[in-house]
Amino acid sequence: MTPVQPAILAPIPGLARYLAFGLVPGANPASALRRLAADLDPAATVVGIGRSAVLSVDREIPGLGDFPALTGSGLGVPSTPAALWCWLRGDDRGELLHRSRSLEAVAAGAFRLDAVIDAFQYRDSRDLTGYEDGTENPQGEDAVEAAVLRGAGAGLDGSSFVAVQEWVHDLDRFADFPPGTQDAIFGRRRSDNQEMDDAPPSAHVKRTAQESFDPEAFVVRRSMPWSDGTRAGLVFVAFGRSFRAFEAQMRRMAGEEDGITDALFRFTRPVTGAYFWCPPVATDGGLDLRALGL
Repeated sequence: MTPVQPAILAPIPGLARYLAFGLVPGANPASALRRLAADLDPAATVVGIGRSAVLSVDREIPGLGDFPALTGSGLGVPSTPAALWCWLRGDDRGELLHRSRSLEAVAAGAFRLDAVIDAFQYRDSRDLTGYEDGTENPQGEDAVEAAVLRGAGAGLDGSSFVAVQEWVHDLDRFADFPPGTQDAIFGRRRSDNQEMDDAPPSAHVKRTAQESFDPEAFVVRRSMPWSDGTRAGLVFVAFGRSFRAFEAQMRRMAGEEDGITDALFRFTRPVTGAYFWCPPVATDGGLDLRALGL
């Protein structure tokens, strides 16, 4: 059995809370990471560890780097590294609040809570624009192949890498587009989720068609909508056995290949971007931190 954190491959929950932590200056996070590894329920919370935390315990995780900042015609893809990331899954917002408080207490002394995002499932896993999200997600063994590291050795096998971005939508601007233009932005019809034969080269499905890359660029998307009352958007979350597939898609979206930027940028933009390593699950049910010497 692959010791991946099970919540990575589980269906999208009804509600979620994302926590991003920075390192407390001068602190050694080893003890806090051990506490977190022992206390965590991997079926309910996904944990990712950033490069700064890995370096703070004098280790390296092969393949874990910093999120690349990208620029294109009239767009920017920022890099906002964090030391620790937690994706809390559930169906009760109050329970998620108390669980996040507990995690913050466990991490205290070494990590400071820098950002919290509350997210939710919209209808049948749709973006707030009404378009289905993650249509081309690999399933079953294909999802494991895309998202889970294997053949790397003890402490690494069963781990995953995750790219996380907060996107802010201008829903008023999107609503002003005619329905045909809205469909062309995504390259799918909202009415039946069918891909358009005549989708323009800038359509999101054309920019990110996973099988169109060489080699193919499959990721397991677990994105969810968010809203804070005045703003709204999507928390984009993509798991992979490396960051290669995500970076190939993101660079094409930014127009690095052919100068054509993804039409999504007409109404939405990323305001954060970070990479994390998600350690495997240990035999006792906690997190396996052997790769960090813990």
